Amino acid sequence: MDTQAITTIKGGGFLVQPSTPEDTFTPEDFNEEQRMIAQTCREFLEKEVWPKLLEIDQQQPGLMPSLLDKAGELGLLGAAFPVKYGGLGEDFVTATIINENLGPGHSFSVAVSAHNGIGSLPILYFGTEEQKQKYIPKLASGEMKGAYALTEPGSGSDALGAKTNAVLSPDGKNYIINGQKIWITNAGFADVFTVFAKIDGDKFSAFIVEKGTPGLSMGEEEHKMGIKGSSTRQLFFENCAVPVENLLGEIGKGHIIAFNILNIGRLKLCAATIGGAKRGVAIATEYAATREQFKVPIATFGAIQHKLAEMTIRAFAADSSLYRVAKWIDEKEKSLLEEGKPESETLLGAAEEYAIECAMLKVIGSEALDYVVDEGVQIFGGNGYSDEYNVSRAYRDSRINRIFEGTNEINRLLTLDMYLKRAMKGRIDLMSPAMAVQKELTSIPDFGEDDTPFAAELKAIASFKKAILMCAGAAVQKLMMKIESEQEILMNLADMLIDTFQAESILLRAIKMQQNGHEFASLAIDAARTYIADAADRINHSGKCAINAFAEGDEQRMMLMGLKRFTKTQSFNTKEARRHITAMLLERKGYFFA
Repeated sequence: MDTQAITTIKGGGFLVQPSTPEDTFTPEDFNEEQRMIAQTCREFLEKEVWPKLLEIDQQQPGLMPSLLDKAGELGLLGAAFPVKYGGLGEDFVTATIINENLGPGHSFSVAVSAHNGIGSLPILYFGTEEQKQKYIPKLASGEMKGAYALTEPGSGSDALGAKTNAVLSPDGKNYIINGQKIWITNAGFADVFTVFAKIDGDKFSAFIVEKGTPGLSMGEEEHKMGIKGSSTRQLFFENCAVPVENLLGEIGKGHIIAFNILNIGRLKLCAATIGGAKRGVAIATEYAATREQFKVPIATFGAIQHKLAEMTIRAFAADSSLYRVAKWIDEKEKSLLEEGKPESETLLGAAEEYAIECAMLKVIGSEALDYVVDEGVQIFGGNGYSDEYNVSRAYRDSRINRIFEGTNEINRLLTLDMYLKRAMKGRIDLMSPAMAVQKELTSIPDFGEDDTPFAAELKAIASFKKAILMCAGAAVQKLMMKIESEQEILMNLADMLIDTFQAESILLRAIKMQQNGHEFASLAIDAARTYIADAADRINHSGKCAINAFAEGDEQRMMLMGLKRFTKTQSFNTKEARRHITAMLLERKGYFFA
């Protein structure tokens, strides 16, 4: 598929490598086929899913599997799978588009994401050729439904603390599995499970377990706060005999499967949540335009306009960040293929390269959606608390996303952990830029004016990066290996990174839209400038919290002065910018960016 070629940067490299609008892929760059696929997904939700949300939540027997069957008939399940295994062979950006545009499907989006992702990808990328031929074509068509069994009662974020055990049978033909798994999505109708267990109690490994295998049983459906239509059950293994040929990957290498699949899953979750956020903006806009108080629509009130605009800005920032990374992964995947890497390793290798960005995206998307639905309920007022209005369902369904695919706290900690490990291994040079920033603290700042377009905004982004390098460099220098236990500081640094990445992504997209004469370019610029103005305050706050936690005396004073300098931005009227955005929301009856 022909899409714009992008000059990629190393994973995590956005912090120290420059990016340009020309080298930034955005949703405005989608080709015609990708737009048609997105429209197919939206039409599927409108026709098949949204009219049946109540029945889905009530788990009407057979309904969810039938919806997955219909999605399979349209090619929406196996779109990104290779053609030789029954898929359509679409690229990673297109797969991301499908995830986004099926994202507003509430419980259905959870089922389809679990099937397409963690329910199928372990076999696709780690299975033997025989395993792939046996399962992937049926998973691609929907004839078989997939699920993923990792979490246990005593191991959530600590996946390697699993207690489920597997031993080889005396005749060497089967692995006998005993243990328990919880929170298994799609469990009630899945035909095949990827199950993690420790062989002989210590070698963490993965197995393909089919429905109906003797010794496999499951509990009743869990009663959940949200995503009520998603089948969630416990699995019980009691002397469950799994053929040795169903071992997935290598003995003792199950963690490689689990962690690599999670990288892809985090980005896909971000895509789905962004789709939900855009839908949430549309629902709230429609309601605000028609709901009258004091004889006028509430959309005329400044407080409501602020909310609608901020919901849109956060969705736009997340969207800009998502497709920037999706294209990097797509390009890296292609380059690995050109280097002669096996097809089964290219996407995993590309996702591992951008694991830092995937962890950030998971936080970005889930928290953008949470903000949108929370403010959506507020705009609906008392009606938002009623099940008669879909915004209450959206609010309940959203909450799980900050827990799925590793909690947001874990993903924040992982972001810094991966940065530090890559720096130690020489994969990314953070020390040189950090030392340069330290020297800059003792120099006289240059406040010279630059009147080139967007010079102030681009300088702000560069300064945000300096603030991160200053704080992170000093923290590592001061705390050394102890920094791993200073989670509050790591969380502060992660928040600075997340805000900076979104600020840069939204700005590069806005500039590119203006360069290309896009009809919404001025509104994109309003959104970018508003985001940067607010991000500066958040980055300043996170930086102060970090500095005050490890520095004192002259060092502390100097760093706080540097932080103030690095988070200083040009004055900007965010109120008027938000009003401009809301005016277009009302004119277009919802989210209007691509």
